[in-house]
Amino acid sequence: MSSLLKVENLCVSIENKLILKGVDLEVRQGEIHALMGPNGSGKSTLAYALMGHPRYELVDGRISIDGVSLNELEPDARARMGLFLAFQYPVTVPGVKVADFLRHAVTNVRNPTRKEGEGLIPMKDFRTELKVRMEELGIEPEFARRYLNDGFSGGEKKRMEILQLAMLRPKFAILDETDSGLDSDAVRFVSEAISRLAGPDMAIIIITHHERLLEFNRPQHTHVMLAGRVVERGDAKLAHELHDQGYAGIRQRHPDAAAEEQAAADAGRQPVVAR
Repeated sequence: MSSLLKVENLCVSIENKLILKGVDLEVRQGEIHALMGPNGSGKSTLAYALMGHPRYELVDGRISIDGVSLNELEPDARARMGLFLAFQYPVTVPGVKVADFLRHAVTNVRNPTRKEGEGLIPMKDFRTELKVRMEELGIEPEFARRYLNDGFSGGEKKRMEILQLAMLRPKFAILDETDSGLDSDAVRFVSEAISRLAGPDMAIIIITHHERLLEFNRPQHTHVMLAGRVVERGDAKLAHELHDQGYAGIRQRHPDAAAEEQAAADAGRQPVVAR
């Protein structure tokens, strides 16, 4: 039976400002979901809240996997439960090699009961698996010997995220605007790589403004956020409509949420860009 990630009436604040206002979401392993919406609608806030970022305060609601609540769990425990987040802006860690980082990450995710000081995954097994995954993704071997994101181009940082995704094989992968700032070749690499990694054991949640990542990853479910709520749901046709026509239609169909968005913009919290 496939695992279920369930979000119920999620309300989240940042610095005492309520950002998410009752988000409901259900994602099963093997599904591809697109999460779309204008800037400031709450997409990234939802992603960070799901992973347990300490800056994001859960005011109300529940996050669970297969009925087990994640509300009180730290980010590392949520990762061991099967969650993964590819950041829009990956962190640089000078002095830590890609291979060393991945070996520790894989060990801790696959062995949730591991205690500090216990051994890592055997080096021989790890190197064999890493080599296979890098060959599958078309990543050169010397990439693993570089320091984590140190001096990486935007495209190389996203390759690192995809390699991490391939090694960890989470149940639920959240990709937060992974196409942001990439050229066409890099976007194509990421899109094709996600398509190869997707399957019955991994759900993909793609947060994006655009349709480029959805070219090879057609979503069964599209969710549209506005003013901290999911206001509309559909399939791949809805994602295509938003790419083609922007969010004017969404605002017209949901005037109350649009009014909240405008009020927030007037208060200086975020700009509203007419599209």
